[in-house]
Amino acid sequence: MYRIVRNHIIDFTGIIIIVLALSLLSLSTSFKISYDIPPSLLNLNTIFLSILIEALPFVLIGVLIAGVIQIFVTEEHIQRWIPKNKVLAIIMSCVIGALFPACECGIVPIVRRLVGKGVPIHAAIGFMLTGPLINPIVIASTFMAFGNNFKIAGLRMGLGFFVALMVALVVSIIFRGNQLKTSIHTRSSHALPKKESLSTRFWSMLTHSIDEFFDMGKYLVMGAFLASFVQTYLPAKALLEAGSGTVSSLSVMMGLAYVLSLCSEADAFIGASFSNIFPTSAILGFLIFGPMMDLKNTLMMLSVFRVKFVIGVLALIISIIFITIMLVQSFI
Repeated sequence: MYRIVRNHIIDFTGIIIIVLALSLLSLSTSFKISYDIPPSLLNLNTIFLSILIEALPFVLIGVLIAGVIQIFVTEEHIQRWIPKNKVLAIIMSCVIGALFPACECGIVPIVRRLVGKGVPIHAAIGFMLTGPLINPIVIASTFMAFGNNFKIAGLRMGLGFFVALMVALVVSIIFRGNQLKTSIHTRSSHALPKKESLSTRFWSMLTHSIDEFFDMGKYLVMGAFLASFVQTYLPAKALLEAGSGTVSSLSVMMGLAYVLSLCSEADAFIGASFSNIFPTSAILGFLIFGPMMDLKNTLMMLSVFRVKFVIGVLALIISIIFITIMLVQSFI
C-alpha cells in the first residue's frame, strides 16, 4: 500500500485539490459566502461533477476487469480464443462486445490490456465499439426511453453492429501492429508465475487496477472538464438552428453526442428529448456515435494509442456512421 501511495502521490494530491476546490465552490452557494461567482462557472461545476459521478463507477469496473486480464489471462489463452482469420476475429469480438455490459468510460483500459496481451488491434476495436453500444443494458434503456418502442432500439443495435464491423475491417487493412504508445510489457509489471498463491495474485490484480485507474483517471477528469466547458459556453440555440436539413441535423446531433460525452446507459433519454426537433436519422446518429467515441473517450484513447491511430479511427467512425445513416434514412 505504501508503494502505491508513493508512486501516485502527485495524483492523490491533484485529486484532493480538485475535490476541495469543487467542494468550496458548491458550499459557497449553500452558505451564501460573500464572494461573487458567475452563474456560468457554477453551471460548469455542476456539469463537470455530474459527468464525473456518472463515469467513475464504470471506470472502476473497467480497471478491475483490466487487472483481472493482466494477472489471470495469459497470452496462450488469447491465442487459443482468437481466430486466426481476420474477419472471424472481428465478428467474434463484435459479438462478445455486444454481450458485454461495458460503458465507454471503462472500455479503454480493458482494450489496452487485451491488446497488450496479444489481441489484434482490429478485434480490439470491434470489441471497443460494440461493448458500450449494443450491450443488454443499453438496449433496455433505449427501449424504455422511446416509449417501449423496439424500432429505435433495434435500429441502434443493427446499424451500430454494422458500423463496428466496417470500422474494424478497415482498421485491419490500414493499421499494422498494436498501435500502443508504449508496450505494456515495458511498464513495471507485477505479473506473477502460476505457482504463486491465489491471494498473492489477487493482491497483484488490485495493484494493477489501482495503477490503471490513475493512468486513466487523469484523462477522464480532463475530458469531463472540456465537455462541461463546451456545454456551458457553446450556445445550444445556435446548434439547434443549424440543424434544419437532413445532413445538417445529422451533423449537429453527432456533434452533440461527441461534446456532451454522456454515458451510454443514459444517453437514450437525452436523445428521446430531441425527437420532436430532429428526424429519426439524426437521433440514430446521436445514439450510435456517442457510445463509440466522445470527447472524454478520445482523450483516454490518446493517452494509450498513437495519435495517428486515434484520429484515423475517429475519422472512420464519423464517416461510416454518416454514410450508413444517409443510405438508410429513407427507409427509417
